[in-house]
Amino acid sequence: MIPFNAPPVVGTELDYMKAAMDSGKLCGDGGFTRRCQQWLEQNFGTKKVLLTPSCTASLEMAAILIDIKEGDEVIMPSFTFVSTANAFVLRGAKIVFVDCRADTMNIDEQKIEAAITEKTKAIVPVHYAGVACEMDTIMQVAKKHQLYVIEDAAQGVMSTYKGKALGTIGHIGCFSFHETKNYTAGGEGGATLINEESLIERAEIIREKGTNRSQFFRGIVDKYTWRDIGSSYLMSDLQAAYLWAQLEAAHTINERRLYLWQNYYDELKPLAEKGLICLPTIPDNLEHNAHMFYIKLNDIEERTQFINYLKEAEILAVFHYIPLHSCPAGLEYGRFHGEDEFTTKESNRLVRLPLFYNLSDIDLRTVLTTIQNFFANRM
Repeated sequence: MIPFNAPPVVGTELDYMKAAMDSGKLCGDGGFTRRCQQWLEQNFGTKKVLLTPSCTASLEMAAILIDIKEGDEVIMPSFTFVSTANAFVLRGAKIVFVDCRADTMNIDEQKIEAAITEKTKAIVPVHYAGVACEMDTIMQVAKKHQLYVIEDAAQGVMSTYKGKALGTIGHIGCFSFHETKNYTAGGEGGATLINEESLIERAEIIREKGTNRSQFFRGIVDKYTWRDIGSSYLMSDLQAAYLWAQLEAAHTINERRLYLWQNYYDELKPLAEKGLICLPTIPDNLEHNAHMFYIKLNDIEERTQFINYLKEAEILAVFHYIPLHSCPAGLEYGRFHGEDEFTTKESNRLVRLPLFYNLSDIDLRTVLTTIQNFFANRM
């Protein structure tokens, strides 16, 4: 079976994990944690990076940091993973879903302002497939209405928008290092990017269970105490050691994924030109990270046939997401503003193809040939 995904392995992970074990410091904020945080700060140009156990934890941190309370409203796309909404629902917010764009599957920036009310506290753009949302427009709307912008950049590590790294444009950014992402911390992991200096001190307190323990270890205070609400949002240093191996090879991983992505695009372009499929759209003025390669078929029935055909050839392809506004919890904790013109229709057509760092050229060719055979009878 050619899997849909396999966690990236570069070969130095075990050496660094052993070094972490030998250091006697396995909990959070050890030497490997500091290396990873510094690398991310220097390479992406953000004021502060804090490693977390997951992107879910980072989003929850962000919700606490911007003081989301009962009755607040948060605007986001419905076409996203459940953690994007859950983080704010846990603080009592009502989620206001707006439609996505058909070309990028990102939130439609032109529909955000109409969804704003006096209760709106934040906008949460999700950079789907590592392709940037139209951040200039989003930031302008947020500034006009004095709203926070929390970037869900779970899929966006190494992607940019007009030269700026995703996750560094809004007030707070959230990364994922889950095993399905381009870089992993041994299965789970995340990072919170603090782009507003005024938020850094409180972010550290929230991450350390509501204490100023980080300041204590830096020698700023002589003892640490309970200062605020918070939770245990630290990644273990053993996980950070695994992540460090990946970050050292970040550009190599990125180049390989872009190579695989471009091969998919070039080989499948003739099918798109015949109107059999739709290919991903990459707008100008941004660089994507080849997080995924998806195609869109005519409808959900053809997509089901396509997935089953690949499965019979021992190739795993998957679809996602069930739009949140149509889920039981989405109906309870949120509402859809405006018309669902594209979210449901486009999500029913979309299928993701195998793409991961260690995917071989031979397996890539097998996937492409199988796809071409599926459509041979439809030309």
